[in-house]
Amino acid sequence: MPGDETQPGAAPVRDEAEESVPFETPDIYGAYPRLPDDQMARLAQHGRRRAIDAGDVLIREGERCETFYVVLSGSVAIVEGYGAPDEHLLRVHGHGRFIGELGLLNGQVAFYTAVVRDPGEILAMSMDQLRDLVTRDSNLGDVVLRACLGRRALLVGQGAGFRIIGSRYSPDTRRLREFAARNRLPHRWIDLETDEEAEALLRRFAVGPEQTPLVIWRDTTLLRNPSNAELARFIGLPPLESGDGRSDLLIVGSGPAGLAAAVNAASEGLGTTVVESLATGGQAGTSSRIDNCFGFPSGISGAELTERAVLQADKFGARISVPAEAARLERRDGHYAVGFADGSEITARTVVLATGARYRRLRVPGIEPLEGASVHYSATVYEARQCRTDPVALVGGGNSAGQAVLFLAGYAPQVCLLVRGPSLEAHMSRYLIDQIERHPRVRVLLHTEVTEALGDKTLEAVTAVDHRTGEHRQLAVRALFVFTGADPHTDWLSGTLALDARGYVLTGAEAQACSVPELWQSQGRDCLTLETSLPGVFAAGDVRSGSVKRVASAVGEGAMSIHFVHRYLGHTAAPGGTDSSPRTRPKESAWLA
Repeated sequence: MPGDETQPGAAPVRDEAEESVPFETPDIYGAYPRLPDDQMARLAQHGRRRAIDAGDVLIREGERCETFYVVLSGSVAIVEGYGAPDEHLLRVHGHGRFIGELGLLNGQVAFYTAVVRDPGEILAMSMDQLRDLVTRDSNLGDVVLRACLGRRALLVGQGAGFRIIGSRYSPDTRRLREFAARNRLPHRWIDLETDEEAEALLRRFAVGPEQTPLVIWRDTTLLRNPSNAELARFIGLPPLESGDGRSDLLIVGSGPAGLAAAVNAASEGLGTTVVESLATGGQAGTSSRIDNCFGFPSGISGAELTERAVLQADKFGARISVPAEAARLERRDGHYAVGFADGSEITARTVVLATGARYRRLRVPGIEPLEGASVHYSATVYEARQCRTDPVALVGGGNSAGQAVLFLAGYAPQVCLLVRGPSLEAHMSRYLIDQIERHPRVRVLLHTEVTEALGDKTLEAVTAVDHRTGEHRQLAVRALFVFTGADPHTDWLSGTLALDARGYVLTGAEAQACSVPELWQSQGRDCLTLETSLPGVFAAGDVRSGSVKRVASAVGEGAMSIHFVHRYLGHTAAPGGTDSSPRTRPKESAWLA
């Protein structure tokens, strides 16, 4: 993940063969490419040339933009808080650069304002025109996608976007922070307990501390303790379809298995809806680096893998809605109805369950008040930025723990890995073990378990016990990361379909063995490999009993589940003839039609 960007205004790195402008932000991270002449020429055939004057606003913070701009001459500044007392210049673009980041592609509102700095000329084209062009020029599409992903990462690292003001002890503050971080939304947390800026903002908006947490954006918009759904709609994440819409397939969960199922189903013409309770990507989306994912020899972050998969699913017409927490599943009139915690409902001919598993909380004295502040259950750039000067500890012995340790070791001066077992070999891949053993900043303590978290407002130390000697010791660390395994998210399915003793969903022959014989006799067939004890309901990925807990296998199961969906649909005629669900991608969905 790229670090903080060089401040605009510093002397740029110049290439004498390229045109540039004074104070243009250098392209250190590959997020600000200058388009070559041949790509500029192709764009010029589709776009409209337009003169610009200093002060013209092309994109306004907090509003959606459906126009793709390329700078032909002059310069454009990217500004946070435009017109506010704390206006901040993020970067400057000159000739040959385009304007926009990930929000441009996925329909979110802009987290910045693009304002003309030096007069000149731009090329403007609609997103539909751009989509049409990149379907015939994959090189241009790759350049735009890579740059937009990099720019989102930089915005996240800079703490741009909206502000969350709240106490580290508030469950609602922790909820909003987790939702924003997991959905990779640029934001900054202002701690009500320690940050002097918090008091000034509360006075400015005439709000008392008891009314926090707050979400503030552009000093003009204030949300008082919004729900996750309210924050999602505010940012532009798509809501659930209204009414009693019916589709061919409803996918519950959007980790690697769910997104792979969505890509395959939608690309094959199935009307596909994906719902997710918290954030796309699942556990994989929180991974700092995945080095053993097929097709990415240099590794890929979970966030980037997720964003690419979401855009790909959107490309084929799948509709993804976050947040939408499934609460019940029932069979109705030859379809399946899934009800949600907010009272809404979706019906579909088939369902794929891909809800994955959720990290287990560490239950030791003193830890709960520190969760979200200095005790974390993921290791992303948000958490890593807080660990630049102090040692940290991490609990866990699996692959997720190993990836997180190596990522954090790039930020913190020391990372102490606490493993309850006698070795790393039992649950961690060899390539991670080798890197951990060689890393000078990583210290491994085996046979060790955390027994207490110490600290008032922030973590100051943890107490750990060595099970070989019974010795207790204190480790002076300022953050604790917990990766101690996961439990399936299947409470809402209990009593509806067959689960194993640990709560994972049974499929295939095991599911059939738990069903009444008449059920499958009436189907005239046996239970399919990934089918649950309900015909037409399938399970893929970590939520499935007996699955291999790896990203690649989850992707494979998600794709394979669609093969069985087709077999089920081919065997079971839809009541009333053909399904009438819409098959077109909503216009506001924004990439690669």
